[in-house]
Amino acid sequence: MTDNFDLEKSFKKESLFALAFTHKSWVNENPNKRESNERLEFLGDAVLEFIVSKEIYKRFPKEEEGYLTALMANLVNTTNLAVVAKKLGFGAKLLLSKGEEDGGGRENPSILANTVEAVIGGLFLDSGIKTAEDFINSFIIIGIDEKINKPLKDAKSRLQEMVQAQGLPAPKYEVVKESGPDHNKTFIINVIVGGKVLGEGAGKNKSEAAQDAAVKALEKKN
Repeated sequence: MTDNFDLEKSFKKESLFALAFTHKSWVNENPNKRESNERLEFLGDAVLEFIVSKEIYKRFPKEEEGYLTALMANLVNTTNLAVVAKKLGFGAKLLLSKGEEDGGGRENPSILANTVEAVIGGLFLDSGIKTAEDFINSFIIIGIDEKINKPLKDAKSRLQEMVQAQGLPAPKYEVVKESGPDHNKTFIINVIVGGKVLGEGAGKNKSEAAQDAAVKALEKKN
């Protein structure tokens, strides 16, 4: 399905295509040229959730609301959207300030995920819901089968449920080390339950390191 969707050809208005890839940092550095993609991102987020929720509602008629919510979260979260953006080469298309680019903005998961949403918003405005839905089907909903074969909840959520079921306090996450320059830092985080370190994780940001620590703790518990 992905081979049948040509992103650039799907935009009738070149200005909307360009706007979808315009980060606010570029606008700050180039005032009065155009607005940023933040409004498109706002619109695209709503369109994305509508299309994905409609699809999984139809596809999983026997599942409860909680399952559908968890599955949707796995499809539309920052991590998954950033993966989609990287596959499509969105980083190279972004208009960024020099500072944002030097800080690794083209690989920043948050910026990439927001750009996917902006593209969806742009497609919706430019060509309507059908084109936006074609994009979402081709690059996001296509990942449903892979998602349902893995735990739908993230590692931190699963660890919290596990320790609370054992009557233990909620896990605490503690940064024990930061290293590297600002644009390429590495964080080391320990997850602690009842005063004991259950796992140590590493990542390029605190959220990634905390998830890694939770994964290590779950592996130890299992």
